[in-house]
Amino acid sequence: MATLLVLVTVAAALLLVPPAIGSLAGGGDGNQLKGLQVMVPNSPGGGYDVTARAAASAAEGAGVTGAVEVFNLPGAGGTVGLRRLVNDEGDARLLMSMGLGVVGSVYSNDSPVTLRQTTPIARLTEETEILVVPADSPYRDLPQLLAAWRANPAALPVGGGSSIGGPDHLAPMLTAKGAGIDPKAVNYVPYDGGGDLLAAVLGGKVALGVSGLGEFSDQIASGDLRVLAVTAGARVPGVDAPTLREAGVDVEFTNWRGIVAPPGLTPEQRIELVAAADSLHASPEWRAALDRNDWQDAYLPGDAFGAFLAAEDERVAGVLRELGLA
Repeated sequence: MATLLVLVTVAAALLLVPPAIGSLAGGGDGNQLKGLQVMVPNSPGGGYDVTARAAASAAEGAGVTGAVEVFNLPGAGGTVGLRRLVNDEGDARLLMSMGLGVVGSVYSNDSPVTLRQTTPIARLTEETEILVVPADSPYRDLPQLLAAWRANPAALPVGGGSSIGGPDHLAPMLTAKGAGIDPKAVNYVPYDGGGDLLAAVLGGKVALGVSGLGEFSDQIASGDLRVLAVTAGARVPGVDAPTLREAGVDVEFTNWRGIVAPPGLTPEQRIELVAAADSLHASPEWRAALDRNDWQDAYLPGDAFGAFLAAEDERVAGVLRELGLA
């Protein structure tokens, strides 16, 4: 009787112990996140789109989630999607792929909602920006382009896959300033994602395109695009192009991307989503995606990502003011 009483007591105690955080995601069908949706706040083919679909595929392959629905809701530099996310308060099965571009778009589009209203889940990647021209461009290197740009800034249209304040806007503006060109004189043409920008560069609608390396890697490899410079602090393996500093412009700049959830999640829901991000980050499937897309691992989960987002918000606002663009 005493032995039976002990067994019953132990069993009851085990029922009261919450599952380990790591067991909330991955490790079998019973622990998978089911019914997950990832919203992409720009057009298909852009950086947020590629990141979302790569993460969804890796999460499915690693058993972290069941089937993940990825859908696009473009508009206003990502703030249309941001508004949808904030309005879906408490939805623990909706995530949004985002990054530095959305931080700036909140300012440039005078958004009624901000990233401070979201639930930060994880920063995933960092990536260099690249300055590219079509293969038939008369500009063979960055010094040639800078000479033409200085001579008549307004006559050289610069395209980027983000709105004012996004990475594809900030990178050329900082480059212009570093080269002695007034950023306010730059003819910047925004496109809603890398897919639209690629068509503009190849179609000769802009003289210079600025984007993340991963978005144009296929066209660079095929020879359709030529990289004049990378914005990272060091040369990128496999890319035959100097850094901006090597080309005489004292600028270093990197883009980043991550995922956020709606506001109003319970602590348990937030823990579950961050645990799923942890499991994704640790998976070989995600490591393969990083290598395939030339992304740098910049993982930062939960509260640490929230603190980073707040700091980026202040930094971007300061840069826009410094450039006279806000």
